[in-house]
Amino acid sequence: MKYNIDKQYLIDSFKRIINVPSPVGYYVELNPVLEEMAQELGLSVARDNRSTTYITVPGKNPEKTIMVGAHADTLGMMVYKIEKDGKLRVRQLGGCNFNNLEGETVYVHTRDGRKYSGLFACQSHSVHVFEDARSLERNESTMMIILDQDISSKEEVQALGISNGDFVSIGPRMQLTENDYLKSRFIDDKGAIACVFSVLKYLKENNLQPVHDIIFAIPYNEEIGFGGTYIPDGVSEYLAIDIGLIGPDLEGNEHSVSICAKDNASPYDYTLTNRLVECAKATDTKYALDVFYRYGTDANAAMRAGNNLRAAAFGMAVYCSHGMERTHLDGMLGTTNILLEYLLNE
Repeated sequence: MKYNIDKQYLIDSFKRIINVPSPVGYYVELNPVLEEMAQELGLSVARDNRSTTYITVPGKNPEKTIMVGAHADTLGMMVYKIEKDGKLRVRQLGGCNFNNLEGETVYVHTRDGRKYSGLFACQSHSVHVFEDARSLERNESTMMIILDQDISSKEEVQALGISNGDFVSIGPRMQLTENDYLKSRFIDDKGAIACVFSVLKYLKENNLQPVHDIIFAIPYNEEIGFGGTYIPDGVSEYLAIDIGLIGPDLEGNEHSVSICAKDNASPYDYTLTNRLVECAKATDTKYALDVFYRYGTDANAAMRAGNNLRAAAFGMAVYCSHGMERTHLDGMLGTTNILLEYLLNE
């Protein structure tokens, strides 16, 4: 049975969180929004010392607890040096591709709560000026932030409250086309969070209860490999909702849901992966079973940390992962359908 997901709520949920900055380790702005969204559905949140948000939904049979993870952290950067002329140098948070970040608007978040925009540029920023403007490698040594401020010295930057260690977020530039193609940075993994809240809304409005206890987890360290390493007591299954990949060796596409059989570290649980395939078939959802390289999830991190659980991973497929990503709402609706089927039927 295909579930009648509220498509507009899915879109609105994504729009609501995509412009709230949450680079790796920076949770102060998004967590209040997640709590507000949960409260609107009559749900409460809890947090651990890592500031992971948890939403618990009791099941009919409490003998098993399933964790569903959708990470909130995005790629970002951190200031490590203020040059004498006021330019900022940064280190990356997560696997940034500087080639597709050049020319983006970025935001520096100071430790006292101020926010400044800037242009992320290469030091050889113009073909009219620099002979190596096209050929210079884009990396942490050659990229810089030019603040949108009338400054020309390190001291003037410091007077703004900017210092080493300030977080830097990247503007997402979200667009939704008339035929439901979603283009935005950070569909990885805010698209998955929108799917989670769509599931919660469906459960509430239809007065449905999952078969087992469910803990929805929204951590902030997936992009650096350890968002899922801490698991609350009693969890025996971890379902990671994360993006699928599109490429010449892969079957996935934007209109389907990618089910990950193996990532760069290890295979996912045989039984749980088969169960996801069954859920896709039961909801008439297009899916692809794929093996990913240079890829990992919080579910895999949970296993590698030694937790006694089984893990699986699935989600909407995107073009241009870790860049200006694109998917289709078909993939997000399909992800939501598979998750509902998994939670509601044994």
